[in-house]
Amino acid sequence: MRLTILGTGTSTGVPQVGCTCPVCTSSDPRDKRLRCSALLEGDGGECILIDCSADFRQQVLNFQALHPATLREVGSGDPDNPHHLRLFPIDALLITHEHADHTAGIDDLRPFQVFGDVCIYAEEMVANNLRQRLPYCFRTNKYPGVPSIELRHIRPHEELTIGGISILPLRVMHGNLPILGFIFNNRLAYITDMKSIPEEDETLLKGIDTLIVNGLRVQPHNTHQSISEAVAFAQRVGARQTWLTHFSHSAGLHAESGKLLPENVAFAYDNLDIFIP
Repeated sequence: MRLTILGTGTSTGVPQVGCTCPVCTSSDPRDKRLRCSALLEGDGGECILIDCSADFRQQVLNFQALHPATLREVGSGDPDNPHHLRLFPIDALLITHEHADHTAGIDDLRPFQVFGDVCIYAEEMVANNLRQRLPYCFRTNKYPGVPSIELRHIRPHEELTIGGISILPLRVMHGNLPILGFIFNNRLAYITDMKSIPEEDETLLKGIDTLIVNGLRVQPHNTHQSISEAVAFAQRVGARQTWLTHFSHSAGLHAESGKLLPENVAFAYDNLDIFIP
């Protein structure tokens, strides 16, 4: 499997609009952080999107430039635009929670309907929220060109399979808000926006090969792990390799802050490819 980290920023992104701090004005591309999202590709060609961030359109353009071998040439299906498209299919979109920085890009799924409906997997409460926020996507007589979406409900601890990839949703807590993390093929875990986790779910992560988990900043936060809390969590579960994500500009410069992490923990960055055997 290959996981491409499409974005590693918190809800404001980095640089934060108007900010002149050393991180926001850094020339290091690793300090340019779009909002959080990731794409998992299976050995059988499966493409699973995790969250659909507010920056999804730009993330797709970046991915297309970096991974042309993943793209397929397909007809647009639009008589006004008969040119062929070069895209990758999205076999599933997994939603961790309903916050806008993780879902605001759903309207940009429109080009992907050349492959058929995009199946969105979310908890029932989150799915209902999406129906309210994007009613035009779920009407019986939809306006031509709106995203073609199928919503499917999932729950923690109820495994699902997409192609050759098994997915186990986990319960994690974003402050007082219950949200989802995911384990893929018992080898990769992706968790974002977590502040705490129930003991039974933490047990499921013991000895995980690769862990992606949020570490917002150096200072404590009410609803997100700090960097030190994320490192302590990774050490508790005994992950072989951990990549931290979902940073604000207060996390510090990538080149400097990364030196302070343990050997098997590193800062993720936009467009990072992680290979999981």
